[in-house]
Amino acid sequence: MADVIFFDLDGTLVDHRSAVMEAIGQIIQASPNATAPPQELVTFWWTLEARHMREYLAGQCSFAEHHRRRLRSFLPMLGEPAPESPGLLDAWIAERYLTVFEESWRCYPDVQPCLETLKRLPRRPRLAVLTNGDPEQQRAKLARFGLLEYFEAVLTPTELGAAKPVAYPAACRRMRTGPAQAVNVGDMLKSDVNAATLAGLTGIWLDRGIDFVTGGPSPTVDETVLRIERLTDLPDHLARTNA
Repeated sequence: MADVIFFDLDGTLVDHRSAVMEAIGQIIQASPNATAPPQELVTFWWTLEARHMREYLAGQCSFAEHHRRRLRSFLPMLGEPAPESPGLLDAWIAERYLTVFEESWRCYPDVQPCLETLKRLPRRPRLAVLTNGDPEQQRAKLARFGLLEYFEAVLTPTELGAAKPVAYPAACRRMRTGPAQAVNVGDMLKSDVNAATLAGLTGIWLDRGIDFVTGGPSPTVDETVLRIERLTDLPDHLARTNA
């Protein structure tokens, strides 16, 4: 059994995509002067989220500023002027986006059963969350669903000084283990599985049947990729693969 199992958070433990879709859907519905069809606006929002999240993870802006940058580009598409004041942009995000987004967080039903099974193993592994998200927001998600107690650490770029896909060595050092004794479980094939495997960990793909970014079908992979469809499959999978 592995010494440490790292879990991704968004798309793995908490349904980030559905929360975003609910929040942005309500915003679009309440915007009669939008300059593009709803689906185009949704696609544009995801594009902006990916772009400015990369900037935040690269240290080019704060977490609050990555929201502001997204909003400066998105508001004209809604037919609204973008305020110059950072405070007004922050207020817009807080009142019109984050309120609905945070209310829409949902924990996947297979999460707690998986964590309980791992906790009862005779040689139970230590568990940690490894996420690229904002530490305050990510801990709030885990606390909302009573998941913090299962994890020895919640590791973000703030603690590690690096983000996935390059954060794995630092995460292993932080957990006092070697890559060969660590497993990383996540829904993003490139950053959660392939990058973890290249770093010497055992990367396991949680394929929930949907592409996290596009909302389309999951990518096709070859049989060398370690894959599960539910987190409740993880304990047996670890036993079979001697991870």
